[in-house]
Amino acid sequence: MTFILLILSVITGVLLGKYFGKKEKLAKNLLVLSAGFLITICLNEVFPQVYTSSEGSNLGIFVIAGVLLQMILEALTKGFEHGHFHHHGEHNILPVALMVGLFIHAFIEGIPLANEEHELSPYLLGIVFHNLPISFILGAFLFNRKGESKSSSSYPSLLIVALFALASPMGMLLGNYFNPNLQPYFLAIVGGIFLHISSVIIFESNKNHNIDWVKIGLVVLGVSLALFMHLFHHH
Repeated sequence: MTFILLILSVITGVLLGKYFGKKEKLAKNLLVLSAGFLITICLNEVFPQVYTSSEGSNLGIFVIAGVLLQMILEALTKGFEHGHFHHHGEHNILPVALMVGLFIHAFIEGIPLANEEHELSPYLLGIVFHNLPISFILGAFLFNRKGESKSSSSYPSLLIVALFALASPMGMLLGNYFNPNLQPYFLAIVGGIFLHISSVIIFESNKNHNIDWVKIGLVVLGVSLALFMHLFHHH
């Protein structure tokens, strides 16, 4: 079930991006909604597990490491995780660098899933919710690039999508070989990644610093969805 959800979230997002990718406003709204969901999962699920573990008092450095790791990965992805590819110019992002950056990002997120006791855990749903807008942007970028025929970019694009879709499941498989006592460390790193991505999306300056009520509403909706799942999730 976990593998299926992870793969379907990427495929669904890519297909939506392929056919609706020109609607940049839709991609932005999906990102903001997912950011509200993700930061709530991070604060209500991931960090409590990290800091209530036996190693909790020493794990802050791993949270910081997750933030720094995501900043490094964004040097490869050029901010794909929060919808910035239009601002850098589509051709400034090398497909190989993009593939490597997204793969590492998703692979690391998948490792803690190996020790999740519940199939539909909030952590898993956070990744699924997070995958949808990223995959939307990925699909829009890969299958709607100007000046390239569909046949010329088909195989490399499908390869990137396949690797991204399989990255988290592969991370989960690898996680089965790690000592379960390492779970808080991986969660701390992923928590840092989640915190960085969601906060960048939520707290980016609005144009002219005006209040964006739609953005606020989407964040509140994402937070509410995550809190609803948190209340009905049994640890």
